[in-house]
Amino acid sequence: MGLPDLNRRHLLATAGGLAVAGSFGFAALGTGADALASNARTRVRYWNLFSGGDGGNMVAMVDAFQKATPDVAVKASTLTWGGPYYTKLAMAAAGSRAPDLAVMHQGRVPGFAPGRLLDPWDLDLLAKYGVKEADFNPVLWQRGIVDGKLYALPLDIHVQLNFYRTDVCRKAGLLDAEGKLPSATSTDDWFRILKSARKHLKPGEQTLGLHANDQNFSWWFFVAFYQQLAGTYFDDARTDVTFDTQKATQVLEFFRRHVTDGYSIVGATDAEAFLAGSPFTWEGDWSVPYYSGQKLGYGAQPLPPVFGTPATHAESHSFVLPHQSDRGGAANEGAYQLAAYLVTHATAWAGGGHVPAYLPTFKDPAYLRLTPQDEYSRPAMAHPATEPHIWFAGSTGILAQHIGPIIAASNLGSTKPDAAARKMKSALEQLLAMKNPMDGHTAAQELTGAGT
Repeated sequence: MGLPDLNRRHLLATAGGLAVAGSFGFAALGTGADALASNARTRVRYWNLFSGGDGGNMVAMVDAFQKATPDVAVKASTLTWGGPYYTKLAMAAAGSRAPDLAVMHQGRVPGFAPGRLLDPWDLDLLAKYGVKEADFNPVLWQRGIVDGKLYALPLDIHVQLNFYRTDVCRKAGLLDAEGKLPSATSTDDWFRILKSARKHLKPGEQTLGLHANDQNFSWWFFVAFYQQLAGTYFDDARTDVTFDTQKATQVLEFFRRHVTDGYSIVGATDAEAFLAGSPFTWEGDWSVPYYSGQKLGYGAQPLPPVFGTPATHAESHSFVLPHQSDRGGAANEGAYQLAAYLVTHATAWAGGGHVPAYLPTFKDPAYLRLTPQDEYSRPAMAHPATEPHIWFAGSTGILAQHIGPIIAASNLGSTKPDAAARKMKSALEQLLAMKNPMDGHTAAQELTGAGT
């Protein structure tokens, strides 16, 4: 994704994406009927939530698939990113109007009632088109499995990164012999870096873009640093909250210090500040095409491992099969062909900043030439920090809606970090007792298959 403030909701508003944005894939083919009349044996209905740079990349990839597989026509539709997309997808699956293939954030899969609103992937049919488990990061693959069946075929992981300007960092003497910024390995080390960089800024320029008042970014950053401390959320049975308020307070105090020490300015437009001279900003990897398009000298690395253990927040765009009572036949096989093609031709997708889930991509010379992907992709894939695998988690999900504002309030100083940590634990206890509206089960009931 990518526009000046790099906030996805802003991006969609700017792009006018408040309803179905159109039918990609048929852009050069005309209507679905026209495509079917020209040697196509079937049509695959494909829903995604990609706009901006991601949308352009996906259009190009679908067009390439159409040329390589002319007997499968693709009716691709882009819908509003976030909650509206998932609401529409759930309604379509429940009402026998589901597309043949769809994109879903992997964290959303447990809440989407696998087996009722999603159909599992047939591993033999995937293998027929060249997709097998051995070619994927094992943690990423396993996160797509529910009750022993694969429901999410990963396309990528998209991670939060520390973007840094090489001009300011060079003046501050922070770069190594290869022109890269060494990762901070403690909070003292990190604030030393910020202090050194600030000496080379103009009055009023912020040192780090922190998105301090954004609930989604606040939550994503928290997930990363809390995992660096080996923090947990729930027990394996999903009956008790194991959230460590002391570790949470440590993370929240770290965030708050950026504001109190004047390194981050609340309300600043972080991406624009970075372009104007701010040396650091924390953003998602979807920001890469935007910054690269500005011909800016910069680097990007996973969020600094200031608590000792590397971990940066990661989500995954994955392909799912929305439930169809009569799934099968040519359209279903076409969906497998399309998903397999998009996953295994991931270099084009990686150009948008995302880290490919398909591991053979890392041997592609074209992929290896991508910068700054060459700096962050391997360590990010090796140390992903993901949300708990539970029904109310996932991108823009209920968990972020409940916890994100508490973190933001701590960042801004309206709630003290220790009090915010206690509020977070209370919110987690309430969520654990809630029933998933998709199937009426609590997290514990979903885990055991019990409930009403």
